Amino acid sequence: MNKTLTIALSKGRILGETLPLLEKANIVPVEDISKSRKLIFDTNHEHIKLVILRATDVPTYVDHGVADFGVAGKDVLMEASTNNLYELLDLKIAKCRLMTAGVVGEALPNRRLKVASKFIKTAKAYFAEQGVQADVVKLYGAMELAPIMGLADLIVDIVDTGNTLKANGLEARELIAPISTRLVVNKAAYKTKYAQIEPILDMLRGAVEDNEGK
Repeated sequence: MNKTLTIALSKGRILGETLPLLEKANIVPVEDISKSRKLIFDTNHEHIKLVILRATDVPTYVDHGVADFGVAGKDVLMEASTNNLYELLDLKIAKCRLMTAGVVGEALPNRRLKVASKFIKTAKAYFAEQGVQADVVKLYGAMELAPIMGLADLIVDIVDTGNTLKANGLEARELIAPISTRLVVNKAAYKTKYAQIEPILDMLRGAVEDNEGK
C-alpha cells in the first residue's frame, strides 16, 4: 500500500503559479482550491495530499516531517532555521530580488547603520559579510515608511517591479539574492519514500523545463 505524500504549498502568488506546474506533473486537486476555505485537499492520486499554508510556515511543516514536500520562496528558506531539508529543484516561478533600498540620492551616514526588514537573519548575514556594522530592526509591513520617517537608513526587502519603492521616494540599491520558488523535501522522507518522490520530481523537472522553453 502506498504511503501518503503530503505537499505543503505557499498561499498567494506562489500558489497561483505552482498549481499549473503540478498539473503538468499530473497532480491535480479534486476541487478548486481558490473557491474553498479548506486547507487540506485530496488530489487525483489517492496517496498525494496538498496542504495550503502561510509561506513562512512551509519550512517548519517540512522540517518536522508533517509535510514531505514543500514549495516556498528562496527568501523564506534563507530565513528558516533548519538543517532538515533538501532543496531539490528551482521551480523558476514567482521570481523577484531581495535587495537593499534607501531614499533616492541620499548618502549613507558615517556611523553604524540602522536597517529595517522582516528578513532579520538574511540582513544581518549580508551586512556582516560586507564588513558593515548594522543594527537590524524587524518590521512586518509597510517597509517603505522606515527610511522616510527616520526609523532606518536602509531597508532589506523583496523588489519586483520597484514601483512601490519609486512611489515612496526610495530606490533599490544592492542585490542580496535573486529569489525564485523552490521545491524542498524532508531529509528522512527523501530516504524512506524515495521510490514515490523521485517520479514526481522528474515530472516537475519536465514541467519547469517546459515553462522555461516557452
